[in-house]
Amino acid sequence: QVQLVESGGGVVQAGGSLRLSCAASQRTFTTYVMGWFRQAPGKEREFVAAISVSGLYTDYEDSVKGRFTISRDNAENTVYLHMNSLKPEDAAVYYCAACPPGWDTTCPHDKYRIWGQGAQVTVSS
Repeated sequence: QVQLVESGGGVVQAGGSLRLSCAASQRTFTTYVMGWFRQAPGKEREFVAAISVSGLYTDYEDSVKGRFTISRDNAENTVYLHMNSLKPEDAAVYYCAACPPGWDTTCPHDKYRIWGQGAQVTVSS
């Protein structure tokens, strides 16, 4: 089974930027819709963004639209989350996730099956 490893988390001041990366261990990555989710302390995990197999279609949670950008490099088996204009409420553990083959453009949030270990993002005010 493919493994996902996130990197790029850290501490940033409000208004700053970070880029998260998620590297997949196998080329089957190119067949997965990929997503980013986050979980803040005491809160449920929530959807942040997703990108289609081709990379042509993206979807975002309303609160991050215009600030976050998801992208993927299928040659490098990597998906990215570029986060700009970060707010204290964006602080969370961010997880990348893969949807099983069969979903090409979108994936229901409860269908994601493969998860990374998470990357901590801290935003200071």
